[in-house]
Amino acid sequence: MREVEVLTDLNNPCAFVPTMGALHAGHQSLIRRARELADEVAVSVFVNPLQFENKDDLAKYPTTPKHDSQLAKEAGATILWRPSYEIIYPGELKKLSSGEIGRSFEGVHRLGHFDGVLTVVNRLFELCRPKYAVFGEKDFQQLFLIKEMAARIHPEIQIIAVPTIRDTSGLALSSRNVRLSDQGLKSAEVISKILRVASSESSLTSARQALKQIEKHSSFTLDYAEIIDEESFQVADESSLKTRVIIAGWIEGVRLIDNMAMQNSLVRA
Repeated sequence: MREVEVLTDLNNPCAFVPTMGALHAGHQSLIRRARELADEVAVSVFVNPLQFENKDDLAKYPTTPKHDSQLAKEAGATILWRPSYEIIYPGELKKLSSGEIGRSFEGVHRLGHFDGVLTVVNRLFELCRPKYAVFGEKDFQQLFLIKEMAARIHPEIQIIAVPTIRDTSGLALSSRNVRLSDQGLKSAEVISKILRVASSESSLTSARQALKQIEKHSSFTLDYAEIIDEESFQVADESSLKTRVIIAGWIEGVRLIDNMAMQNSLVRA
């Protein structure tokens, strides 16, 4: 595996996995999926300041360069790309807009976050020019917006989605989990438990009632819990064919997000 600051001599077709580092088993699942698609797998590590509204959150974001190298190599990456800020954002910055969807749900609580995400992913795509780009489903709103942006600006790139990797308790793996205490990790298990119950319901009404149970858990400060239409990322209604439960909130000052597809066909009116 080569470690580079500037990408050169990429073998086509290339599969690309953009990350902000602090790699874990979830990232490795993306890299392994990328390796199934192409012999050349480029993994980027770039902590993008544009998607952090809170400077303290940016400063606290974990960095584990040696660990990242080890995990990326083990999973099958052929290139670990660590671009500088100047490489990603040379000269005048042209930000992309995530529009109305980018201002909903996560966007309400993290103003400008998805504008920053789309801006950096667009730049990474311009520099890497992959055939495939692999993303996890854990941040489903991000995945939705990247798919829309790629279809509009980079139709030559296929966006590949990979299911969320969870630990034995059901908690979705996240780089932010390392900031939780043992008790915080235990408290966070309620997220996946509530998601499993809500996603197994057969009607939107009963699923939303199940979601309300998380309000009883004092260790979790809820931002939102809703069921969305996967095709539009609007609040699901009886006409929605594919639905997904999404949730976000705080434990010990750490923001956690998760989602789960509805498992049963909804009872229609």
